[in-house]
Amino acid sequence: MNQQKIGVLIVDDSAVVRQTLTEILSADPDIEVIGAASDPYVAAERMRTRTPDVITLDIEMPRMDGLTFLQRIMSQHPVPVIICSSLAEEGAQTTLKALEYGAVDIITKPRLGSRQFLEESRLVVCQAVKAAASARVRKIAAPRAVEPKLTADAILSRPTGAMLETTEKVVVIGASTGGTEALRALLEVLPPDTPGMVIVQHMPEVFTRAFANRLDGLCQISVKEAESNDTVLRGRALIAPGNHHVLLKRSGARYYVEIKDGPLVSRHRPSVDVLFRSAARYAGANAVGVILTGMGDDGARGMLEMKQAGAFNIAQDEASCIVFGMPNEAIKRGAVDEILPLTRIARSVLDHAR
Repeated sequence: MNQQKIGVLIVDDSAVVRQTLTEILSADPDIEVIGAASDPYVAAERMRTRTPDVITLDIEMPRMDGLTFLQRIMSQHPVPVIICSSLAEEGAQTTLKALEYGAVDIITKPRLGSRQFLEESRLVVCQAVKAAASARVRKIAAPRAVEPKLTADAILSRPTGAMLETTEKVVVIGASTGGTEALRALLEVLPPDTPGMVIVQHMPEVFTRAFANRLDGLCQISVKEAESNDTVLRGRALIAPGNHHVLLKRSGARYYVEIKDGPLVSRHRPSVDVLFRSAARYAGANAVGVILTGMGDDGARGMLEMKQAGAFNIAQDEASCIVFGMPNEAIKRGAVDEILPLTRIARSVLDHAR
């Protein structure tokens, strides 16, 4: 029996991008391009005849911008939307707004490059569409108001007993589709003396820095895009830069990160498996692992290695995931100690990392 193909509507004002995306997606046997529109008005006409399973949407378009169109889609008849964006530093904040409005993922526009680049681009685009097709689209909650960081905690965190130990705990987190909003919900309730964290969120380069800056403004902990040799500190989360792997390393009592190039691992760069394996090796029983919403199995093998090294691991439950793929794979491998709704993960992390 033939499984029905995923119907994709491409919305972009560039004819070249529409053609390139059409060629990439049509080459996948599980995907069918049901239309390509130069702007949201043409897209709306197309949607009258057939509702797509997934929409790829450009942000900057004539007549109506992508954000306005996205808000209309999500309020009238929600469909999984992937933002297809150019690698522009200045547009990154606007693109991140789209995730708040309910878009499930960001990909960068495929452009001409080496054969390897085009192959990777093909893999990333098709993977994103398949993940979006299985995503549960829902209304996004309004961000919680956070007091500005004007206490001494912003400069000097409170002393804790754990500061005297050389067995400082460290938290490693992996997420993919739906993860940007899940991470916001998790991180913005954490207190300023939370153990240091290293995070992999599947996201293109440029956007990870804007994402880290956005979270830094919302959270009581500080959040930054990781750079090689950054120390993992209490009250700070380091987010892997897009298109690079991040490894947790240890020198004496100090944890730090190393940023590395390299091939796609579990179809991703950065890869959660790479981070989790390094945590198993260098932190062992001092690590707490968290795997959040996402498509595929990235992180499952690494999380099992963490468990075998004595770490405590938490998976997000199916009901609160946009896509249950990654947590489910880790659970099936026996790598998880606790399965929790998103709203209860922060409490568990604090309980097991203190």
